[in-house]
This record gives sequence, structure tokens and C-alpha cells, in this order.
Amino acid sequence: MLTEDGKHLYVSYDEYHNLIEKLALKVYQSGWEFDTILCLARGGLRPGDILSRIFNKPLAIMSTSSYRAEAGTVQGHLDIARFITTPKGEIAGRVLLVDDLADSGHTLNAVIKMLKTSYAPITELRSAVIWTKGVSTFTPDYSVEFLPTNPWIHQPFEGYDNMHPDKLLEKWKV
Repeated sequence: MLTEDGKHLYVSYDEYHNLIEKLALKVYQSGWEFDTILCLARGGLRPGDILSRIFNKPLAIMSTSSYRAEAGTVQGHLDIARFITTPKGEIAGRVLLVDDLADSGHTLNAVIKMLKTSYAPITELRSAVIWTKGVSTFTPDYSVEFLPTNPWIHQPFEGYDNMHPDKLLEKWKV
């Protein structure tokens, strides 16, 4: 649900999963065949897992992190893992790169540049995200929703960001 001012987008679990299914359909209807899904952790883990199951393709994982300031609303320094975790040796062939969103576009641009220069066995690379913000400098090959007002997206699992073990213990006391 987008707030009236267009600054916040609240997404339920059902909406989130429906959007991932719509993303799967966009990829499927394009007719493009791929060998592996490479998801960017953390945001791309859930969509990557579901797409991997739908398409019955191996899931590779690359960890990225943008340190965020001001309660997670400002993107900071980007760290990209040196290694990709994949179930079949080295990542190769046609790869679908999956993340949750193209926010500023900085992460996806940097990752694609690194993949093209450091992973010669990748013969074709396409990208898929749930959301693309209007400010993004990156245009994914597949995207479900374009967000021209650039809202802050409140994903359904963000409650766990502040759910520490002591709070869980308190929640589940019998």
C-alpha cells in the first residue's frame, strides 16, 4: 500500500509473494532461457529462492552490503563479496541476476561491471528485480513495478531487523 504522500510503500507477505510470481511470469514470457540464478544477498535472497524453485535452476549467492546511515535511509559505501557461492563449481553460462529492487542503481551497476570483468565463463547476463525506483541509474531487464515517487519500501520481514533473541524469548514465554 502506497501512502498518500507517495513517500512510503508498505508491502504485506501476500503482496510480496505475488510480486515475485509476477516477476517469474515476466521472465518466462520473455522466452529467455538461463542456466543459473545469481541473487544478491540480502534483498535478492527471497526472490532468488522462489525463482530458483519455479524455474528449477540452481541458486548462486553473492553477498553485497551498503552501509546505511540515518536509520537505513541513506546509502553508504558498497561492499561486494569476492566470491560467489554456487552449487556447481564456478558460475557460468546464461545467468539471471536477481535483487529485490533497483534503488539508486549503484549496487546493480557495480555488480554487473564486476561480473563482466571478472567472470568470463558468464556468457549472458540479465537482471530481474521486483521494484525499480524513478531515481535509479540502472534499468533492469525485468521489473514488476516502477516507482516514480521513489518511496521507502517497507518489506514484510523488516520487523526482524529489531527482533533480537531476548525479544523473541519475551514473545514466546509460556
